[in-house]
Amino acid sequence: MNKKVMFSSKSDNWATPQDFYDELNKRFNFELDPCADAENHKCPIYYTKEQDGLQQDWSKYRTYVNPPYGREIGKWVEKAYETNKENGNLIVMLLPARTDTRWFHNFIYKKAEIEFIKGRLKFGNSKDSAPFPSMIVIFEEGKGDAQSEETDNNTR
Repeated sequence: MNKKVMFSSKSDNWATPQDFYDELNKRFNFELDPCADAENHKCPIYYTKEQDGLQQDWSKYRTYVNPPYGREIGKWVEKAYETNKENGNLIVMLLPARTDTRWFHNFIYKKAEIEFIKGRLKFGNSKDSAPFPSMIVIFEEGKGDAQSEETDNNTR
């Protein structure tokens, strides 16, 4: 195993293990994968790196996000948080369990459901486990501000 690459930012693509995704998809019935390519996309609708999923609209879809794990990861988490807050659509993220980061505290902690994954995932076709723990972050359907405002208006 080349730990120099795995512990560096030379590779930020960690393809979701198919069996792991299949179990999540049974629970959530995803429609959009905004961090994909033609070979590894998990959903019928997907955006490639060239299409820049950060610039695309996620608001109409039940979205699965396994973002690049490099320095830009915080932007993906913020996009998921803001999209859910504004539209109330389901967004589920597979992320490294980095609870000491700004993005975790600003956009996930006390704002989303968190499921820590027991053990370490084997991403893509790797025979070795990832050098980091992972978590599933769930921005629930109907929990955004748009839903809250609608409910508030109906109770007046």
